[in-house]
Amino acid sequence: MSNLDYILSPKAIRDGASKIFEETKAGKTHFTYNADKLQSTVDYVMDTIKANYPDYNIPFHSRWGHFRPGKVDRADWLKEKIKHLDPLEQARVKWDLVIPSVLLDAGAGASWKYHEKETNKDYDRSEGLGVASFHMFMEGCFATDGKSLRSDKDGLSKVTPQLIEKYFQVTPTNPLVGVEGRAKLLQNLGKAVSNTTLFKDGRPGNLIDYLIGKYGKTIPAQGLLRGVLDGLGPIWPGRESMDGVILGDVWRHSTLGLIAFHKLSQWMSYSLVEPLLEAGITVTGAEGLTGLAEYRNGGLFLDSGLITFKDPADQSKSWGPESDLIIEWRALTVYFLDIVGAEVQKKLGKTPAEFPLAKVLEGGTWWAGRRIAKELRPGGGPPLNIISDGTVF
Repeated sequence: MSNLDYILSPKAIRDGASKIFEETKAGKTHFTYNADKLQSTVDYVMDTIKANYPDYNIPFHSRWGHFRPGKVDRADWLKEKIKHLDPLEQARVKWDLVIPSVLLDAGAGASWKYHEKETNKDYDRSEGLGVASFHMFMEGCFATDGKSLRSDKDGLSKVTPQLIEKYFQVTPTNPLVGVEGRAKLLQNLGKAVSNTTLFKDGRPGNLIDYLIGKYGKTIPAQGLLRGVLDGLGPIWPGRESMDGVILGDVWRHSTLGLIAFHKLSQWMSYSLVEPLLEAGITVTGAEGLTGLAEYRNGGLFLDSGLITFKDPADQSKSWGPESDLIIEWRALTVYFLDIVGAEVQKKLGKTPAEFPLAKVLEGGTWWAGRRIAKELRPGGGPPLNIISDGTVF
């Protein structure tokens, strides 16, 4: 395996997470591991799973869940409009929706909300971002002609911060974090899908055609992730690169070197599975992907006391994603998601293939992170101050 293949793999993510866990045990990071809190953390996750999904019939943790708040499945509105299309084209359209929507999903901030006129309800955080981006797509904002149910290179390239502000209802009293960063990601997505090797018609949904050409109608989840990383890698702001390839969500720790996470790319991969299955395409090996190093999962482990700040003053400081502290926190999040996931699988009598991490995240850890944050802090924000540009968290 080449160095590039390695850093773009789930193995690199898990190896980095293990390395930082060992450093933490040795007292060499910003955090202390409190082993006596592991069981209570697992129990809290199990309680959350039982409350959310008493029948344990849990979908993958994906963007599609954020189109369904208020017990309204907006995906059905889209399906109704595209039911005349063949199954593969329906899947392309769904990818044209969900890929830009995932890129718009970084933390909104505590005070932003979206009012949906169709339901006359307000939604905030990830659900609000999901519903707002859904309506943007349905109104043709990502299409060249400004009206079609598709995303394409020219339509995405013309997305501006002002367009985001309009459709996300941003005002001085309803501020959204990272508007510029979100618009830039969609513009960069427009440039990325100009690569006709991976996107034959200049649409995000064309990645399906590339993957079918490579794997047929049975696509390995790690192949899906690599397709996302190869196809969408150019969209990320200039960070680390290797052999001329921008690595995306990979960061340089001051003493441990490159540490990979690929959070948004894996979140996107999980979000692409449902449309594939609906089109009759099989996805295998989803259990090989990792947990997501973001502030709900990571917040759970801080708020439950499983890890604590070695220096309590660090909690009140502000940290960028490139800082050693945030890299360590995110790596520990990945490590403990594997540990908690294995405990949950054991308690449910399921194998990793039957109950992959994507289900543990959706049923338990992500919601447990939100639940415990609400219990501990007004507004339910994360347990530390993150400086976000709208492209990481």
